Amino acid sequence: MIISEISKRIFTSIILFPLVIFLITYNQITSTILLILIFLISTYEWIKINSKIVSIVSFLGIIFLLTVCFLAFVLRGNVFEDTVLFIYIILISICSDIGGYIFGKIFKGYKLTSISPNKTYSGVLGSLTFSFIPIVVYNLIGLQNNLFLFNLSNFLIILLLSIVSQVGDITISYFKRKNKIKDTGNILPGHGGLLDRIDGILFVIFIFGIIKTFKLI
Repeated sequence: MIISEISKRIFTSIILFPLVIFLITYNQITSTILLILIFLISTYEWIKINSKIVSIVSFLGIIFLLTVCFLAFVLRGNVFEDTVLFIYIILISICSDIGGYIFGKIFKGYKLTSISPNKTYSGVLGSLTFSFIPIVVYNLIGLQNNLFLFNLSNFLIILLLSIVSQVGDITISYFKRKNKIKDTGNILPGHGGLLDRIDGILFVIFIFGIIKTFKLI
């Protein structure tokens, strides 16, 4: 069963990841269309999983999703350097998620929280470790940006974004658990719904967008 789920995850990711990167990098039109689709699907899933909770929760969630999509549009920008940086922060979240999944499955160990039973302390360690993969890869291929330098400041930013990504995952898990729902949907085989896949990314974009907007880095 576990192997089957992993196979589905891998197969979906192999198809989905290159497509998303293409739409983000091709031009502003394709990236904007992608953001609109993400907003619409995420909003639908959010409303669905919170159908039993007072409407204010759904409303605030929609505002959050709209804000994140706007920040994503701004961060993606219209120059190559901005797009490269935008993909970088997304990759930090993705690698953090992969690291948590792999370490959690291999090492298991103590549960992190009852909100998300599959989360373990070993998974947290895996998330933090794997979140450094993008900065290594970006340096190996020679991409230039002050945020890609190997220094304490950038390492702390990576750790922050990894933690934020994990908090985002747990937050969505909280609402799913509260409504007795396993997945936000079934649009992505092996992953569940779109929100199941991008929950951490949403929070990372939100926090990084605020950091950039207020020039904290």
